[in-house]
Amino acid sequence: MSDPVKNIRIGTMVRAASGDVANRIASLADWGFESFQPYFWQTLGGVDLADLGKRCRDAIGDRDITISTLGMFGNFLETGPDDLESIESLKRCIDNAHHFGADCIGTFTGRIRNRPIPESLPRYREVWSELAKYAADRGIRIAFENCAMDGNWATGDWNIAHTPDAWEMMFNETPDDNLGLEWEPCHQMVYLIDPLPQIRKWAPKIFHVHGKDATIRWDVIREHGIFGKEKFVFMRTPGFGDCNWTDIISELRLAGWTGTIDIEGRHDPVYRDALEMTGQARALEYLKECRGGSYRADPVWT
Repeated sequence: MSDPVKNIRIGTMVRAASGDVANRIASLADWGFESFQPYFWQTLGGVDLADLGKRCRDAIGDRDITISTLGMFGNFLETGPDDLESIESLKRCIDNAHHFGADCIGTFTGRIRNRPIPESLPRYREVWSELAKYAADRGIRIAFENCAMDGNWATGDWNIAHTPDAWEMMFNETPDDNLGLEWEPCHQMVYLIDPLPQIRKWAPKIFHVHGKDATIRWDVIREHGIFGKEKFVFMRTPGFGDCNWTDIISELRLAGWTGTIDIEGRHDPVYRDALEMTGQARALEYLKECRGGSYRADPVWT
């Protein structure tokens, strides 16, 4: 019998800029990660995705590890040279995802820079209606990360998909079934939004989950507010922040959700640089515990 615990897999992201992605996966393949998400920033930089996909799968070998989601992050609503390159790189990811065994691309929506979110909607509809069809024709889902990239409702550079109000407007503009969310609780915690009710409402649109947490410093908020000189929130590795991942995973299971939670390190102010993988290893253990631990087959159900 297959392991139903692994209907939700715990893995990690692998940054393309950190070196050879396939070699990085090979170096981590025996750590216990059950999935990987290779990701790129703005451009593929001339990478041959078909070859890279083969080398990544060779690095995994016969281990029970998947690559279900690639990442290609850029601003797809503007028309500068870097932005147009991002669109072409995204299309190449869509065309070549099958070489990795992936059926999903995590990304940003893009944004009309430094304008309120509603002003991006016409361009969003124009760009993503076409890209949604392009992806659907190739069996690919698109998952918008809910990261504000230091933006807000009034202004920003990269992404409009960071609040539930924006999601409502976006998916009204593009009701395509293969457009959804690359969701993580951290970005909602940064907005002081309770992430758990979001799962109950938005689970059908959650295609991929990033494993990232946050610590809210309520004492700072009470004394300085959220716009003062003192930092009121830190992005954290799961297990070191305020989120109860047992509840998060339970809510995902109650919603019938299956997929991968890929840990996003690097942002934690403590477990970063030389300590990043120490934090990630603990996050991997922690999330597996929150998932329920090791599977034990009940003879009644086998």
